[in-house]
Order: sequence, then structure tokens, then C-alpha cells
Amino acid sequence: MTPVCPFVKASRPDDTTSKKSGENSLKQHQADSESKCPFSKKEATDSASSSPKCPFGYDQNSFKIGPFSCVICQALLFESSKCVPCSHIFCKACISRFKDCPLCGADIEKIEPDTNLQGMVDRFIEGHARIRRSVSSNQGEETKESGQVVYEDVSLERGSFLVQHAMRAFRAQNLESAKSRLSLCAEDIRSQIEKAGDTTELCSQLGAVLGMLGDCCRAMGDANSAVSYFEESVEFLSKLPKDDKEITHTLSVSLNKIGDLKYYDGNLQAARSYYLQSLNVRRDVIKHDSTVPTQVLDVAVSLAKVADVDRNLGDEKLATDGFQEAIDMLESLKLDSEASGVEQRRQSVLEFLKSQVAEKQEQVETQVEATA
Repeated sequence: MTPVCPFVKASRPDDTTSKKSGENSLKQHQADSESKCPFSKKEATDSASSSPKCPFGYDQNSFKIGPFSCVICQALLFESSKCVPCSHIFCKACISRFKDCPLCGADIEKIEPDTNLQGMVDRFIEGHARIRRSVSSNQGEETKESGQVVYEDVSLERGSFLVQHAMRAFRAQNLESAKSRLSLCAEDIRSQIEKAGDTTELCSQLGAVLGMLGDCCRAMGDANSAVSYFEESVEFLSKLPKDDKEITHTLSVSLNKIGDLKYYDGNLQAARSYYLQSLNVRRDVIKHDSTVPTQVLDVAVSLAKVADVDRNLGDEKLATDGFQEAIDMLESLKLDSEASGVEQRRQSVLEFLKSQVAEKQEQVETQVEATA
């Protein structure tokens, strides 16, 4: 599933009410939330404004690879490292997978840290979206604080900026880079929550970012930290109204991920508890609207997770009932001809569920034959 920036209200696969692209959604979100976002533009009356432009190309109208980017992961440099002898610079984690320079093809004799460049990148990140220019109301010259000024961001909202770079790094398996950017983003949102309180927007953003931090830790093999981040994500998302499909989906996914980690750690009772919480969240959603196929699929997946744990705990009847309920739900699901992606997922989940029921039936038949 393509990672979704928590600062953009992304559409679900079959949500016909929202057809905007991610880029357009981001612009709309920035426009709608200017009064709430700590990094948004401030208003001023009777004064001129200049269009903000980042000299490194990371302005609010474009999002591209700039001079501080690693060409391998396409995110901002993290632990900048220079190849010897060609002197091309990449993230340490990215270039460590190569024997030849990806840019020029030269043999890499050794890799040296470039602390000066990394210091510049870190200072750029710290100041990004906080640097503002003052514009005079009459001649466009810089004025003192006492004059009429307009403060303009020179970049994307900082939260979106950090999350997008984290997503790029995560896709390229540069996990330390992704975790570092997300940690900064979470820190910024926590600071704003201290000032503004637990608003719906801020709790939603922090819950999503904490979930992404959990994904990073899980990918790095740090299960304990992953559980902590997912649990904190659940804490913030649970404070929000349950009428938002994206929020409830993210909440249920975080609960399932905690359940997965408990399951693989052998704590089946804890795993079942989290799977059941996720199932209840998803059941509540389809009680109010059972016409969205992806939400029905989510319920079927949660039923399968709970049933699988029940089987491992020795309660075969409860497990079989859960698998069968999920099968009945998916077989009765009506899909449009255009929903080919959803249909593929439905068939995949249905095949798994039927295999679980058939497996038990085969075991019973084998036992009967053995005692005959």
C-alpha cells in the first residue's frame, strides 16, 4: 500500500467523494488549515507580499531533488558520505550497498563522512519553513518589526516536507533517515499540541506520524520501540471522532500491527486482545455505512486474524465460526466492474479463508479414517 502523507486527506480506493490527486489535496489542505497549522502563512492587512522562493528548489510550488538530496533515495542527505576518489556524496546507508559510484561508475576505494555538508543539511532542515521574509507595504523593501509586513513561508509546510522526505527514505530502505525526519515531525507536532491543545487535526497528524515511526522501528527489528509508537498512535487516534474513515482505518491498522508484534512474540492472548479491538473499530464503521467494499474487506481480515489466534489457542469452534463469517461476508460483497483492484484483494483473502476451513476439515477426516 502506498504510504499516505498524514497531512493530506487522501482518498480511499472506492471513495467517490474525493477524486483529487495527492498534490491537489496537499494544496487544498494547506489552504483550509492555514489558521491552525503552526507553519502556515500569517495574514496582514494593507501590506504587500512577495512570492516565497527557496533558493535550493524546495519551495511550496514544487517538490524535487535539490542540491541537498541523495540521488539514490531522493531524500535529504542523512549521514552524508563522500566516495573516494570521485568525491560524489550520498547518504551513508544508501552508498554502503554499492561497490561502484552510481553517478560516475568509479570504483569506491573507501567512504568518508562529510560532516560539513551534513551540518548544512541539518541547519537547512531546522530552518526550513521557519525562515520568513519581511516585505514593505510601499516599496517592497525589508522593514523593521514595527512596519507593516507579511510573513511568507519559503517552503512546504514543514510537517509535510519532513514526512515526504521520510517516505522517500523509507521506500529506499534508508530507515535511520526516515526515523530521524519523522522524529523531528513528531517533536514539532507535540510542541504545537502543548500550545493549542489536543485538537482533532493535530492528534490525527501525530497519530499518523507515530504509526509511521512504528513501521520504521519494526523494519529495523526493534519490536519494543515499534509497539511503544503504535500504542501511542492508538492513544491519540482514539481521542478523535469515529466518523472519519481515514482516522478509523489508521487506528485499526495500528491496533493490528501491535497484535502482529505480540503474535510473533508468542503472546497470543495479548495479540487476540489487539486484533479484537481492531475488529470492533471496523465493525462500528460498517454499522453506519456498509456500502464501502474496502471497509468490508477490512472487517474480513480482522475476523481472520482473531480466528487464527483462536485456533492457536485451541478453540477450534470459535476459529471456524470466525473464518466462516468472513467467508460469508466476502461472498455476499457486491463490487462494481471498475473495482478490479478491490476484487483481486477480495479473491486473495477469500482463498486464504477457504484454505483455513478446508485444512481443518481434512484434519477431521484424517482422524475419522484413523479411528475407523
